[in-house]
Amino acid sequence: MMGFYRFGIRRRVRLAVCVGMALSLCAFGAPPNFIVILTDDQGYGDLGCFGGDHVLTPNIDRMAEEGALLTSFYVAAPLCTPSRAALMTGCYPARIDMDIPSSITVEKVSQKPFPVCLAGDGRGLNPNELTIAEVAQSAGYQTGIVGKWHLGDQPEFLPTRQGFEEFFGLPYSHDIFPGHPRNQVFRFPPLPLLEGEEVIEMNPDADLLTRRFTERAVDFIKRHKDSPFFLYVAHALPHGPLAASPEIKKEYAEQLSKKAGGKPGIYPTAIFEIDWSVGEILKTLKDQGIDENTIVLFASDNGGTGKGSNKPLSGGKGKTLEGGQRVSAVIRWPKEIPPGSKSDKLLTAMDVLPTFAKLSGAKLPNDLVIDGKDMMPTLVDGAESPHEYFFYAHWGVLEGVRWKSWKLRVVEGKEALYNLDDDLSEKKNVAATHPEIVQRLKSAMQGFREEMEAGLRPAGQVENPVPLTLKK
Repeated sequence: MMGFYRFGIRRRVRLAVCVGMALSLCAFGAPPNFIVILTDDQGYGDLGCFGGDHVLTPNIDRMAEEGALLTSFYVAAPLCTPSRAALMTGCYPARIDMDIPSSITVEKVSQKPFPVCLAGDGRGLNPNELTIAEVAQSAGYQTGIVGKWHLGDQPEFLPTRQGFEEFFGLPYSHDIFPGHPRNQVFRFPPLPLLEGEEVIEMNPDADLLTRRFTERAVDFIKRHKDSPFFLYVAHALPHGPLAASPEIKKEYAEQLSKKAGGKPGIYPTAIFEIDWSVGEILKTLKDQGIDENTIVLFASDNGGTGKGSNKPLSGGKGKTLEGGQRVSAVIRWPKEIPPGSKSDKLLTAMDVLPTFAKLSGAKLPNDLVIDGKDMMPTLVDGAESPHEYFFYAHWGVLEGVRWKSWKLRVVEGKEALYNLDDDLSEKKNVAATHPEIVQRLKSAMQGFREEMEAGLRPAGQVENPVPLTLKK
């Protein structure tokens, strides 16, 4: 199989690295490989290990048995682009100007910029932001991404300008193409598939996306087994349009005929193929002899739509209810994380960057403000959550905050206070009986607004953007 396009080492060095790259001085010994597997619009209950009886996810369930189940793992936004920006940078979207990331206004849909990057978009993740991939590069890691990027489609914003040496995938969601059900409004161009910064195909077959991304991920692991690597596997599914390969459709039907659980339909079939993908990645790690010291994190970019399940949470994608930003997550690291463990302590996708920096030996710039925290003490030693507060926002509007078990949600002036330990589904508003907690959390929200405004770092801007297409 052909290798990825290689963009080369970045010209600007923005990190200092501990003496000798710190590879032998890492707190956990030899630096671990790191794989982040991110799905798109998968619900909190869309895994067997999270109680889903409508799906078959044997590989991810086994991954949880061999690692840790994270039941209070949050993303920083209930939509694709701002959530992924936070993962990549360790920052709330409001801090890096990615809470309303598009420069495009769509008539009849929005009178303000759209909340995700679109085709031919003039806004994207600022190349001056520090990403996980750049942290990895600074510590001597090989870096690659397969799948969906969605942080800007102009060359200045592509993964190859953000620390990834190899890229095979899509610049944004696979529904941003002429087949979109509302394309008479959006008028999307054909969907490009990229190898590095080159468009190699238009409108790739959605049925084959998960399989093609998995094959490239396996290839990356095999080629870099002898050096530390960071691999980001960003699946396009189960975001619509739903799809699955012919092989998986056949295998899933066979599993159902054996009464192995699960429900018929394309949505659980797409989940089954994602689970197959995880199985292929884990098998490759074992076959290459690098399983023991490879961290694999599985999560979704936000909550699910009505096609899946967010049970027992309320809300879903696009909402600051728990179902929009609390996602099912599993992490596995045989060398350090106790098998079969479970943590209900608040952790976030923003924690990935500082955690990886610590483990790889990279030293973050002293003047860089990030919101993520090192989550390893919580996962390995059972320490308390590293976060005092967690803030919920959507479409550029701060709508909530969590402190310990308390969550305050303020939408259009209406205040609702929930105790998530007693009321995970956010059904009972107890604001009237706990005014002191309401006031504390309102003050925290105001402080957050002020901090974000004062420390705002601008998004990237490109004049006269054009959609990506095949070169003639």
